[in-house]
Amino acid sequence: MTGVSRQERRARALGAYLGFAVGDALGATVEFLSAQEIAERYGTHRRMIGGGWLGLKPGQITDDTEMCLALGRAILRCEGFALPAMAEELVRWYRSRPVDIGATCLRGIRRYLSCGSLAAERSRWDGGNGACLRNLPVVLATLGDEESFRRWTVDQCHFTHNHPFSDAGTVTLGEMVRSLLAGGGISEARAAAGRLIALHPVFAFDPYPVSASGYVVDTLQTVFFTFFGTDSFSSCLIATVNRGGDADSTGALAGMLAGAHYAIEGIPKGWLRKLNPKVAAEIESQVDGLLTLADSRMGRGATGGGRAGVGEKGLPTVD
Repeated sequence: MTGVSRQERRARALGAYLGFAVGDALGATVEFLSAQEIAERYGTHRRMIGGGWLGLKPGQITDDTEMCLALGRAILRCEGFALPAMAEELVRWYRSRPVDIGATCLRGIRRYLSCGSLAAERSRWDGGNGACLRNLPVVLATLGDEESFRRWTVDQCHFTHNHPFSDAGTVTLGEMVRSLLAGGGISEARAAAGRLIALHPVFAFDPYPVSASGYVVDTLQTVFFTFFGTDSFSSCLIATVNRGGDADSTGALAGMLAGAHYAIEGIPKGWLRKLNPKVAAEIESQVDGLLTLADSRMGRGATGGGRAGVGEKGLPTVD
């Protein structure tokens, strides 16, 4: 059990959520380019300039952050987790004509609209990274409650992605964030990655297997390799997005881990200023609401200078 002050926990949580959005916006410029193509066009890509295949404005987020915000809204509205509320929030988002939406997420939303089903059938084709990308609100809302964290995580995953690698990868990322928010540092995060690899050796990331695709295994290998191989938020994010591929998604998840470790103070202010102010404001509001919810669920006061602990257990076996 590791503990940090509530002020530090908030700084780390805000770093994780804003870091996620920053990584999304930075990586979107080079999404689907190869590392060589990025080098030829940009040298080293490090400026938040928008563009890319989606033609985004500088600092504009993609479906990755938008799905995260939708799940956060549902949790805060219900003061807990309810699959129907999440489904309806994702439908509202879908009907808003987002700039992009992944095929597996789209299929899950359309399934719900057609028959009301809240869970996808198990499928070998559902091993994408979409469920990983929207789970941060679950992590924040369940701090201190390991059982709810795992149950809510798998339930929200299965709305669109019912695949053992998606489940295990999403749980592992959540455990890493929980540990980092509590001040566990790189060593505890690396231990969580090691447990994942022990259960599913396909996730081994060193030496780096090269691919940075939207397959959840490729995504996590890229994120682990760059997060554990760098020593600052900016170096982590730049190393991640310049590998190309699904760069908005790898950037978002790397930004989430790096933000949780280096906290909000570690994110370059120039990147933060580029984010849409409404998006940044909603993220800050969600962080405060989700942390307050976590405290209330565990019977902790939402104010004061005490220490907030986060426990960590091993991964469940997912066959």
